[in-house]
Amino acid sequence: MTTINDPILVTGSAGFIGFHVAKALLEEGRTVVGIDNLNNYYDPALKQARLQHLEKFENFSFKKIDISCKDEMENLWKGKGPFRKVIHLAAQAGVRYSLVNPYEYITSNCMGHLTVLEMCRYTEGFEHLVYASSSSVYGQNHKLPYAVEDEVNHPVSLYAATKRSDELMSEAYANLYSLPQTGLRFFTVYGPWGRPDMAPFIFTKSIIEGIKLKVFNHGQMRRDFTYIDDIVSGVIASLAAVPEKENAHRILNLGNKKSENLLDFIRVVEEAVGKKAEMEMQKMQQGDVRETFADITETTRITGFQPTTSIDVGIPKFVEWYKDYYKT
Repeated sequence: MTTINDPILVTGSAGFIGFHVAKALLEEGRTVVGIDNLNNYYDPALKQARLQHLEKFENFSFKKIDISCKDEMENLWKGKGPFRKVIHLAAQAGVRYSLVNPYEYITSNCMGHLTVLEMCRYTEGFEHLVYASSSSVYGQNHKLPYAVEDEVNHPVSLYAATKRSDELMSEAYANLYSLPQTGLRFFTVYGPWGRPDMAPFIFTKSIIEGIKLKVFNHGQMRRDFTYIDDIVSGVIASLAAVPEKENAHRILNLGNKKSENLLDFIRVVEEAVGKKAEMEMQKMQQGDVRETFADITETTRITGFQPTTSIDVGIPKFVEWYKDYYKT
């Protein structure tokens, strides 16, 4: 069994969720090794700024590594490992970007996931792999809220298809090798240090700068917006709740168990910024879904996870961070 001083590997540690998860573990006194390829999907300076915060902790070390590179991962395991607990959050994110750069999704999300699985498979005494899936796998599911038992074999984007592929690969490795794993389907995560390609960031930036805000499907969309602190608590609680070897792989939803109207969300951003948005209504974007809504009953039963942050609390915190970081 591992002890509190044994290293936990966090892939994607310079990313939005990975940064917050690593920081929370470090504040608990855990030893964390972070890896990230620091690609330019969005401003690498934001990723570097996150890393600078993590590097203030003596119990943190970082390697620039591409998870899809088998040789780099094997060298990491030999030099910094072995890692018996892994939180795998590195991935090529974004539904819309998958329409223009599909190869990157197969490399990062499929080959990268396979490489992580292989590293864990050959680690003696391996305890638990927690990895990021996505609510995108539910596609245009009309049954709400989304439950993990729902049928998820009709993705509407390549991004969703790669995340579902990750879940299936993990199921195979659990059946073949009894490898303990938990896949987490994240629902629209937002908060300080968030990604520039996501709605809360885009809305805040556009309103502050007076840029016309594109609102897709004429605003007739709903999202289960989940604040980053709640996500972090769910990830760490999931890591501690190791599956039994007889049922070594499970999938859980991490959401706020509340679906918000997009126009209501924009209204909260307007109030936090102190300025009205100029909106341009547009048709539905290819690959997007109209509504997401998480059923977290199973997650709560297994991990005790209970989100506590409403958008009325979370959005002002994000806007405050944005104004401070960008000196607006």
